Amino acid sequence: MQKPKGTYDVNGELGRKTICIVNLARTLMEKYNYEYWRTPLFESSDLFHRGVGETSDIVTKETYDFLDRGNRNMTLRPEGTAGIVRSFVENKYYANPTQPIKTWYYGPMYRYEQPQAGRFREFYQFGVEVFGSSDPAMDAEVISIPVNLYKMLGLKNIKVRINSLGDTDTRLRYREVLMNYFRPHLDKLCDDCKARFEKNPLRIIDCKVDHDLDIMKNAPKILDYLSDASKKHFDEVLEMLDSMEIEYVVDPEIVRGLDYYTDTVFEVTAESSNLGRQNVLCAGGRYNNLAKTIGGVDTPGVGFALGMERLISVLETEGIDLNTEAYLDVYVIPMDENYKKNAISLTQTLRLNGFKADTDYMNKNLKSNFKQADRLNSEFVIIIGSDEIKNKELTVKNNKTREEFKVKMDDIISFFDERIDEHE
Repeated sequence: MQKPKGTYDVNGELGRKTICIVNLARTLMEKYNYEYWRTPLFESSDLFHRGVGETSDIVTKETYDFLDRGNRNMTLRPEGTAGIVRSFVENKYYANPTQPIKTWYYGPMYRYEQPQAGRFREFYQFGVEVFGSSDPAMDAEVISIPVNLYKMLGLKNIKVRINSLGDTDTRLRYREVLMNYFRPHLDKLCDDCKARFEKNPLRIIDCKVDHDLDIMKNAPKILDYLSDASKKHFDEVLEMLDSMEIEYVVDPEIVRGLDYYTDTVFEVTAESSNLGRQNVLCAGGRYNNLAKTIGGVDTPGVGFALGMERLISVLETEGIDLNTEAYLDVYVIPMDENYKKNAISLTQTLRLNGFKADTDYMNKNLKSNFKQADRLNSEFVIIIGSDEIKNKELTVKNNKTREEFKVKMDDIISFFDERIDEHE
């Protein structure tokens, strides 16, 4: 038996790296006062068709759709935003007096794509969604989260690429401009773009197939057609980023592949010659109409998502060490099977007091257990035998310096409190 195509196992060093990043993100979210939300892995297909957009590549080509036993159309979630918005609407958070509602999530997503470097059919995303505020400062705060996370992880040359897709009036005006521009050139466009022409011509700008054509490079830029309200909003977002000393580049080519975006859209990149096209680390933007689109109260929203696989790959490419070496604080060795219960009891006590502890479950001899302590990178070793039980005094060895101590059983926790700095 083998894992399905486009999936991967997480274990060993990769597992430790993943947990390290997730814990760092969780801690950062606490500092920002964001609340953890979780939504189902599968939802009604209609949610993603209405939320993500009928013309997006995700919906037209990539979703895992199935009929459940009740003959209902279901879809494995291809992204996190639509489910979070559905939860916001269904649980009536729009009526919560504590606004804005600031949330974060982490979990697996599913898209039937062609697997390639850094891209899988099952992939994990960390993301943020905020509801209730249309303030440009909220856009800037959301953008600052991945920027700060990447800097905390040690990535250099972090840059924000930002654009505006405008409000509804802007989009309607720009739609007509694009259709008039592309109509004489339809025969030069790929089949997907020809299909998008009537449904959503803005998606043509985001085409990866025709990206290098002159007609694409010379296409009208949406920033030239922003309404007064959208231009004011965008200018204020940039001013907020300036005040936070966050570097950015205004990039009119950033459109994003999801239909729900309005006004601010952005990508965060790590500028490095080692990364090439793999330098886009996260993306997001504002989606003021999404809650209403899926049947809720009209509520502004803004957020972003980043892929764990891409982030870990970039950290490795840049040679950044997350200091995830496996280790133990204490390894407890029973002299023989007669003292196994004592060893297990002591291990339990150490763990409950916040130390990383383990013991022998393979009935090894003393020499083999010391080798096991080395393999587990244990800082200390405790030996329990007849003398230790009789004298109520444990033999403790520093596995790094080889220094040996005799410690009263009642004093063992305070002994390690003084010698092991970091434990919970």
